[in-house]
Amino acid sequence: QVQLVESGGGLVQAGGSLRLSCAASGRTFSSYAMGWFRQAPGKEREFVARISSSGGITYYADSVKGRFTVSRDNAKNTVYLQMNSLKPEDTAVYYCAAGPAVGPAGAWRRVYGYDYWGQGTQVTVSS
Repeated sequence: QVQLVESGGGLVQAGGSLRLSCAASGRTFSSYAMGWFRQAPGKEREFVARISSSGGITYYADSVKGRFTVSRDNAKNTVYLQMNSLKPEDTAVYYCAAGPAVGPAGAWRRVYGYDYWGQGTQVTVSS
């Protein structure tokens, strides 16, 4: 029902900023909560941020609080991840995902809590 295409990744120096975009197709985008995950080489895919279907509620992993901001523009069927003060440990492939607005307890921060995924975009932070 939902196709997601990510863009905006690239190479940036530590302390720099990058803005990721995730464009969605489909008529029901506004009914989904959206999540951002990342996966570094040799590590499990981890939760980064989540935004409610309306955009009014957001959650962040402790590792990115104060540095990353998730937002969405339902009129444009797009979700964003603004990343500031980037660190080398932020280097990973970043994925956007769509899931139900309400799901099982704890699912909002788990891979299994999302039904649709983008292809991922590489973010590399050099020191």
